[in-house]
Amino acid sequence: MKKILSRLSVFLLILLIANVCRVSAATADTARVQLISCEGKAQGTYYIVKYLSADTASLQSRIDSLFKVIDHSLSLYQPHSLINQFNETGKVNMDEHMQRVVEKALFANKATAGLFDITVKPLVYLWGFGVTKPSFKGIPPADSIKATMPYIGSRYLRVKGNTLFALKKGVQIDCNGIAQGYTVDVIGRFLDAAGIRDYLVDVGGELCARGYNVQHKRWSVGVERPSPGDTTYEPVQGIVRLAAEGIATSGNYRRFFDQGKTRFAHTINPLTGEALHNNIISVTVLAKDCFTADAFDNPLILMGVTEGLQWLEKHPEYGLEALYIYRAKDGTIQEAYTKQFGLRLLNN
Repeated sequence: MKKILSRLSVFLLILLIANVCRVSAATADTARVQLISCEGKAQGTYYIVKYLSADTASLQSRIDSLFKVIDHSLSLYQPHSLINQFNETGKVNMDEHMQRVVEKALFANKATAGLFDITVKPLVYLWGFGVTKPSFKGIPPADSIKATMPYIGSRYLRVKGNTLFALKKGVQIDCNGIAQGYTVDVIGRFLDAAGIRDYLVDVGGELCARGYNVQHKRWSVGVERPSPGDTTYEPVQGIVRLAAEGIATSGNYRRFFDQGKTRFAHTINPLTGEALHNNIISVTVLAKDCFTADAFDNPLILMGVTEGLQWLEKHPEYGLEALYIYRAKDGTIQEAYTKQFGLRLLNN
């Protein structure tokens, strides 16, 4: 579940060196609480968990254990994970984590008319973004894409009880496009169960928050974005305050390769077999939880600015707000967003 960040990602201004848990004294209202920050590396990226508590006992080891459990379920880098068992045999008895992720993936697949599809694994590997690399570099041959497309489609997946079946031999899944957002919410639920009401969870730039920080203000996260019309990519800092919700970002700067004047990113269109190569730099999505935001950021970047904003307007039932950063036809960097995202976005 590896995602590589860049400066356009939603981020927290904290330098990560090793898995640590820090405690700082702070006063919120009349109750003395501690600001506790647990940091580490997991899922090929960093994580930061910040929360307020009067109990200073570290939750570091329990948080790390959660990552290990989820990796055993969904990591393509773990040889004996449940997802790898399915990809090898076409059948697996899922644990609760895999069940929830597959269920959400099938929901997002239907909601986006197939633009989100976890059966893209063969295409991800064909384009060179998988655990193993193809024998060639760059754009895969057209006949290879054509030969792979018959194995792509959630219609080839069936769930019966806790068992996932592939209805066609050769169908494989990759949950990287959704599992990180799911992990964020799992950690959030763990904190809820521990009686913690004020926290911010960040896993590789995908975040969720509840309650307030030590200043008794909503948790604030930075969104780096170029100013409209700027061609230098120098960022202007914006702030979004999270109120019991999640935020996720998808962009063409995480994993990519350039061929000629075209950038091909790791987001794959399951309907065409093509890697992302439109004018979108990034899309940042706000939702009721990070799981939902992460499920829809990839489809929205594939739709593009105009279609994506129209789709969001037509589907208020999903509770999504989005910010697009894109390159206009004249080469300038522009941004567009839903009305509510615009109201939430504060300049620093």
